[in-house]
Amino acid sequence: MNLLQQYFNTLSYEQIEQYSQFNNLFKKWNSKINLISRKDIDFLYEKHIIHSLSIAKFYNFKANTKILDVGTGGGFPGIPLAIFFPKVKFYLIDSIGKKINVVNEISRSLGLKNINSTNIRSENYGQKVDFVVSRAVTKMENFVPLVFKNIKEKGFNDIDNGIICLKGGNLDKELLSFPKALKINLSKYFDTEFFKTKKIIYLSLKSLS
Repeated sequence: MNLLQQYFNTLSYEQIEQYSQFNNLFKKWNSKINLISRKDIDFLYEKHIIHSLSIAKFYNFKANTKILDVGTGGGFPGIPLAIFFPKVKFYLIDSIGKKINVVNEISRSLGLKNINSTNIRSENYGQKVDFVVSRAVTKMENFVPLVFKNIKEKGFNDIDNGIICLKGGNLDKELLSFPKALKINLSKYFDTEFFKTKKIIYLSLKSLS
């Protein structure tokens, strides 16, 4: 059993195959376009795929939920989440065209029908969604004003619509402006060294209003 199946033991055979294929495709593309650090490529499952999927540990999104991944880069966390939640619609955006081209190619190769990817800056993106997700794109005080406009007021999940970010390190200073932010230590879900300082930050739309 690999690390992915150890932490996510309800995956279907098709999903396991998709993650394996994604791993291989991403490594191929990363050798052509530097999407992530070359020193990280041997830890792709732990540091990128499983890290992205920590959002699925936090919350199990309902079918037809719309999720915007801002600054997706090579498809994180959007592509791993799209495999995990095949009935959820994902919108992946990045300001760098060559990265979105890779996302498009990988999504097509994996047969993912629930991904829409666009080369655009977040301030120019108008799609309304239930949740915005991101991996450490920028500080929260800069990020929240950029994506606040994209979050629908009314949702149908068991948690309020809002922003879910993957972050690392000490966030006390960064979150001073967001006293209602929910912080979840990922060491709660994963026991490897990498996750000791990693967190999920959840900001509900209500907490921002």
